[in-house]
Amino acid sequence: MKNDSFLGYALLGLIHEQPQSGYDLRKIFASTAMGTFSDSPGAIYPALRRLETDELVCGTVVESATLRRRRVFQITPQGLDAFKAWLKMPVTRDDVIRRVPDLMVRFAFMDQTVGEERTAEFLSEYAGEMAGYIPSLQQYLETHASEMPLSSRLALECGIQEYESRLQWARTSVTLYEQRKRSQE
Repeated sequence: MKNDSFLGYALLGLIHEQPQSGYDLRKIFASTAMGTFSDSPGAIYPALRRLETDELVCGTVVESATLRRRRVFQITPQGLDAFKAWLKMPVTRDDVIRRVPDLMVRFAFMDQTVGEERTAEFLSEYAGEMAGYIPSLQQYLETHASEMPLSSRLALECGIQEYESRLQWARTSVTLYEQRKRSQE
């Protein structure tokens, strides 16, 4: 993908699930947990045009019962390849520090696109990076707690607890995938 925008990948994922119009995508962003994305036409339609220019999606005009024409987008084989490559990227420490919401969007699309085995690997990578990062946060807190304003210390403690909770979630999720795999064998 020439434009490695997170919005572009989210759009590819939604369009991969089923063909969508720009209006359909805006409704998803306005009414679901994907609300972190802007449902503004000024964000979605230019992103769809870039995806179409890059030949990652193909738009087709469709007549509707309301006499209003809609442009419905489908993912192309090239778009699916780019989307799968994005999903298969390894989880890095920088991802768990700066892009946890992005990781969760990737995770949400994984089973149906790259399969449960890669999804379980992703979760293991995620847990490993979380487990490696948490001690550095705890060490920072131990070293600097006495000189931090109370609100700063409490905010850092909250962040550490969030990371610990995410780590526990990832480990539990890995176990669920492992149990599922064993039951299917």
